[in-house]
Amino acid sequence: MTRQKTIIVSATSDLTTDQRVHKTCMELQHAGYRVVCVGRRLKSSLAITRPYKVVRFRLPAERGIFFYASYQIWLFLYLLTHRADGLWSNDLDTLLPNWLISKVKDIPLAYDSHEYYCGSPEVLYRPLRYKVWKSLENFLLPRLSNILTVNASIARIYSDEYGVNTTYVRNISPLPTDIPKIKRTKLGYTPQDFVLIAQGRGLNVGRGLEELLEAFPLLPTNVKLLIIGSGNALEAILKKIQFLHLHERVKHLQPLPYAEMLGYTRIADAGISLDKTDAPNYLYSLPNKIFDFIHCSIPILGSQAIEVKYLIEHYQIGEIIESHRPEDIASAVNALMQKGKSYYLPGLQKASAELRWEVEVKKLRDFIAKNFSH
Repeated sequence: MTRQKTIIVSATSDLTTDQRVHKTCMELQHAGYRVVCVGRRLKSSLAITRPYKVVRFRLPAERGIFFYASYQIWLFLYLLTHRADGLWSNDLDTLLPNWLISKVKDIPLAYDSHEYYCGSPEVLYRPLRYKVWKSLENFLLPRLSNILTVNASIARIYSDEYGVNTTYVRNISPLPTDIPKIKRTKLGYTPQDFVLIAQGRGLNVGRGLEELLEAFPLLPTNVKLLIIGSGNALEAILKKIQFLHLHERVKHLQPLPYAEMLGYTRIADAGISLDKTDAPNYLYSLPNKIFDFIHCSIPILGSQAIEVKYLIEHYQIGEIIESHRPEDIASAVNALMQKGKSYYLPGLQKASAELRWEVEVKKLRDFIAKNFSH
């Protein structure tokens, strides 16, 4: 009997809501591989059940230099001591241990960059951190044969900068079949309320939520905001809610399992994607929540981020803010309210029909076949 080949997939997330990593693992399993998915366990991590093996370890620190240093060491030792016929590295913060082990064991390595890593505010505006990660990127990426990333803009950047063949697979998730039906009254919303939703584990600095809150005093009192998730800006966001006396208009829920979160997405009137564009990573970003909003049939309030703006304008599925000034944000929200969801519905239906995982997954399968062979 031929031994089933094993691919170890690694990420620095806790894997609970990381839909891109999950889809990758499912496709590797579909291709006939035994999959081991490696991540970390946070104090706030939810339980996780997957149809493939999941390994999550708690590290001495959950953020900062001590986290990254301990993760690199732990991942290197784990990969060194466990059998694998191939490795799949998600993002630059897992790439060095994967590359080293791929050389030590002479096994193929696939690299999936979920963002323009060195262009993120957390890296770009911290000189020492930027120098470390950019040096690693400059050293490692030219030594890879193929790169996978999340959209055409970032693929073009990597191809131009490093001369590496780069494919993109957008973060489109198929809707789960077990999305619960949630009534707006569960959160105290009335039919007259206009509910905006911001969701995901990327509630980080530069995502525009603070500016959105500053626009609330300019908006009718029936405009409400539901925040679901976590991120490094959450503490500042919660403080701003209190400072602006918005606790009756803004609700926050901790991260939820994907299907349950989408139950809340469906009851909203519009989804929020207000990434600032001063950091290149956000300028070129295309968050997976964009596709969640599309498939849940709610219009989008978007920023000037290139990929997001293109989709909103191409399909006519939302409004674009002119700037992050509170007045401009309020103006765009008012436009959403005045036009109503029915105005955007034809575009949302067209986008939902065309931007499907069943189409996008073909590129992922080709990438898997190119990097690994039975």
